[in-house]
Amino acid sequence: MSVFEAFLLGIVEGVTEFLPVSSTAHLILASHLLGIDQSESHKSFEIVVQLGSISAVIFFYFRRLVGDRRLLLKLCAAFVPTGVIGLLFYRRIKELFSMEIVCVSLIAGGILLIAVELYMKRRDGAGGSDALGRVSFGRAFLIGCAQCFAMIPGVSRSAATIIGGLLCGLDRKTAIEFSFLLAVPTMLIAAGYDFTKNLSAFNSGDLLNLLIGFTTSFFVAVLAIRGFLKFVSKFSFIPFGIYRIAIGAVFLAFIAPR
Repeated sequence: MSVFEAFLLGIVEGVTEFLPVSSTAHLILASHLLGIDQSESHKSFEIVVQLGSISAVIFFYFRRLVGDRRLLLKLCAAFVPTGVIGLLFYRRIKELFSMEIVCVSLIAGGILLIAVELYMKRRDGAGGSDALGRVSFGRAFLIGCAQCFAMIPGVSRSAATIIGGLLCGLDRKTAIEFSFLLAVPTMLIAAGYDFTKNLSAFNSGDLLNLLIGFTTSFFVAVLAIRGFLKFVSKFSFIPFGIYRIAIGAVFLAFIAPR
């Protein structure tokens, strides 16, 4: 992988990490188009480079994360299901990184996203106006259970947690922000664990690519977070669902190996 390719993948990661379209899927699809093999070191690159986007969340919500201990405890509670399943099935999860699984997950997730959006509309904006500070530990844990589905490449951690939050009764803004914040412990631990497990697979060139991908994804994610919050305040998640179905179908029909 060249420095330029690492830069491009950093842009892809920064744009898609917090959108309900699966950043992992887009990194895999982009890598396929660039002709980059899914080696162990590259799979780890696709996970570790997400730390740049997660750093953007810390940048935005630093005061809240530092000053609200109860919120931190709720995020820890939400992380528990993902942490346990990830630790027990780490090797099996890594084996799921294939084009076919990614495409099917994109399509299935898109259909579910549209269905949940239509269901929430029929509930006349159900969920009220919960603030982040009033998200209960029970709801946090259930959102964490929903996040477990995102271990399947293409499902989208953001989509899984936002849908989980909406179905738990959170309003749209609170569900999105809790999804942002839950990404911090989830991706910090997942990326750190993966990096240490596969450190021997990296060389000096890979470390440079990681730095470039990390930096690029951070700055792009800062812009993406602002744009996403503005978008969903005016529009629904349906366009993201349609996009997921379309891109998944195109790659499955014409590009995914048979």
